[in-house]
Amino acid sequence: MDVSIKALADSLRGNISRVIVGKEEVVDKVLAALLAGGNVLLEDVPGTGKTLLTRALARSLDARFSRIQFTPDLLPGDVTGMSVFSPKTAEFTFKPGPVFANVVLADEINRATPRAQSSMLECMEEKQVSCDGVTYPLPQPFFVIATQNPVETQGTFPLPEAQLDRFMVKLSMGYPTVEEQARILARFKEDVPQEQLAPVASAERILQAQAAVRQVSVHEDLLRYIGAICEKTRKIDDVLLGASPRAALALMRVCQARAAMEGRDYVTPEDVKRMVEPVLAHRMILRTAYGQRGRAAEAVQQALASVPVPTETIDR
Repeated sequence: MDVSIKALADSLRGNISRVIVGKEEVVDKVLAALLAGGNVLLEDVPGTGKTLLTRALARSLDARFSRIQFTPDLLPGDVTGMSVFSPKTAEFTFKPGPVFANVVLADEINRATPRAQSSMLECMEEKQVSCDGVTYPLPQPFFVIATQNPVETQGTFPLPEAQLDRFMVKLSMGYPTVEEQARILARFKEDVPQEQLAPVASAERILQAQAAVRQVSVHEDLLRYIGAICEKTRKIDDVLLGASPRAALALMRVCQARAAMEGRDYVTPEDVKRMVEPVLAHRMILRTAYGQRGRAAEAVQQALASVPVPTETIDR
């Protein structure tokens, strides 16, 4: 590869670990989504480090960071920007909104109305903003991390399936262990570690890495493997809506990124197994899953277990 993606990932991991204690697997999957050109949805209870992780990643990049606090009174123009009339020129001028950044934190995205939520759809998929018939490209790279609280329901608006499908992966931080909690307290007792972070990668290097990730080899058998898993999710009895072709493409891309982060130029079945749940589970709708968290993840694992794993044949 023309870019040492493993070295890049290691430097980003090391910098983030100066702030985030543990959660190595979550950090790895966030970095994989970044290098694959996708977006991340972090769902967990307040205080588990969702915003802190995003800020640590943003400070690790020499790129523009923006935070949008989603509230019920937020309007689409507050996110994307709007045309403003100038009395001096008697013309309308487009004023870019906070979404014009390289790393965007959409904090508590489910607190905004569907109208405001939908303002992120074009940004996340086409990497652009349309206003008054004019299209404005967003800065590259463009990476969205959205957060939401899975417990509170009063005053929230659940993300529709079309918008959930725009997130490459959905992750949960989880509570720290007793040992990790002690390390967190010691680390933050007299300091604010995230304010001490310096960039370790430029926006240009991330773009180079994203281009290199697409060159990672995916064997035809693995392409069929990914396709078969997605097809199985659509045939499970309890599933109303299974994984889409967009989900299959996202799974392939994030597996390419994961392989590159480990210094390989090829994807293995283990990459697929590690990434299949965070990529597919949030895209599925089940008949009997109301109030049963984790049921979609079980359905994904059921589909995974029912598809034979490709094996390499050796000619003797």
